[in-house]
Amino acid sequence: MADEVKAPPANFKVTIDNITIEVAPGTTILTAAREIGGDVTPPAMCFYSKLQGSGGKCRTCLVEVAAGSTADPRPMPKLVASCRTTVMDGMIVKNITSDKVKDARAGVVEFLLLNHPLDCPICDQAGECHLQDLGYEHGKEGTRYEFPRRTFEKEDIGPYIQLHMTRCILCYRCTYVADQLTDKRVHGILDRGEHAEISTYISKAIENDFSGNMIDVCPVGALTDKTFRFKNRVWFTKPVDAHRNCENPKCCGKTTLWLRGEEVFRVTARKDQWGEVQSFDGKPGWICNTCRFDKKETKDWTIEGPTLINRHSVIAQGHYVGVIKPKETLQEVMGGREPLLLMDIHDVSEVNKLNIDLSKIQGPAHSNDFNK
Repeated sequence: MADEVKAPPANFKVTIDNITIEVAPGTTILTAAREIGGDVTPPAMCFYSKLQGSGGKCRTCLVEVAAGSTADPRPMPKLVASCRTTVMDGMIVKNITSDKVKDARAGVVEFLLLNHPLDCPICDQAGECHLQDLGYEHGKEGTRYEFPRRTFEKEDIGPYIQLHMTRCILCYRCTYVADQLTDKRVHGILDRGEHAEISTYISKAIENDFSGNMIDVCPVGALTDKTFRFKNRVWFTKPVDAHRNCENPKCCGKTTLWLRGEEVFRVTARKDQWGEVQSFDGKPGWICNTCRFDKKETKDWTIEGPTLINRHSVIAQGHYVGVIKPKETLQEVMGGREPLLLMDIHDVSEVNKLNIDLSKIQGPAHSNDFNK
């Protein structure tokens, strides 16, 4: 009588950095690590769970597999990309507990920064850039690169998106967005090797109604919002959750408004703790260009409340929720009298006039805008 074939278990047990978790068969190591959360989760610059086919390009999520499975406990000979490797029952994975992984990840970060310009002081992505976080957490203090960095000719890809090819790390996310969200993709990766670049090939503008989502998925400052360009720093703005009944059936209408006072400086899709677009009713919460670029007033939206920001993020500075304001004691000290106003800085400086909204100025604010 033939031996009975044992049915595979409903869930696989995988151990990552000495923490055991049960996941469904077919789950990748990265997805399993995200269920654990914290420092156990490898960083990812190209993988995006909402985009099919993403991952396997940046190599920042490399991990060490110390045991392949219960049936075959041999270790894998090389580090593997956790976003592309599925778990097996009894698999043992090392991430932050492996010196090999730490050394390899530092090398990957060094490669990503070889040609990356030092644009952080002027880049609109500063403060929410995944490459900044990656370099700070996993990079080295100095660089060994002594050669000229590669440069590209500037290219205009439309009225809404600014392309800085020198900052691109070729994660391919924007091309996946165009393939899977839009009707017709007009841009892609041209050439090979260090000459590879994002382009529209025939200098055709990207005009699709969902093209703005390329800004949200870009992990660096290669694709930024032209309507927000140089207008403010993200840590000076206050993000709030808002929604509207959008006419486009493909648009979820749920967004994050970035306010300063009553001005709406920019509109983005809502993101989760991994920097990816949140899902609503089982579908990714992509938003259309009308919501993103045209609805820049608070009256266009129903504001739900402050966006939950990670306390370790620079955006969280000055963004307090549920804090009781200290009692003002100056009037009590002065016997009930109001303090005298020495000067109105707007009258003296004649700059930043109150009747001019910076968010409504087309392009970066200039001193000539205040002379009108």
